[in-house]
Amino acid sequence: MTLEWTDSLSSIDWSELSALYRAAPLGEKNPADLETAFSSSRFRCFVYDSDNLVGVGRALADGIDCSYICDVAVLPSHQGTGLGKEIIANLVRLSAGHKKIILYAVPGKEAFYRKFGFKRMTTAMAIFEDQALAMERGLINET
Repeated sequence: MTLEWTDSLSSIDWSELSALYRAAPLGEKNPADLETAFSSSRFRCFVYDSDNLVGVGRALADGIDCSYICDVAVLPSHQGTGLGKEIIANLVRLSAGHKKIILYAVPGKEAFYRKFGFKRMTTAMAIFEDQALAMERGLINET
């Protein structure tokens, strides 16, 4: 498998990216919203296999204090190949020099991220657009 990596936004098919998130499965993400999010991100990885988008990730970063890695997804056909690890490793490398690198993990995937040195934060808090759904998915709790 020969993969092509890019950080360029110039040839991204935002509908294809939206379909990747659906297939991963990481939910429904509107193509226009993805374009805004990725365009606003300091670091990004798009991975292609034979012109098909198979993996992606991004990091919001300020260049000094904080880099936030998010929206990492790999098509099911390429999951288990190490591609997700490569995307995370690349984003961590790009984020080097920041005082902290933060990552938002899907519940149950914490052990995967510990391999990169991530530790559970005891002070992280969030306000979600749909607080009830976030509670139902185990992303937040009342305490």
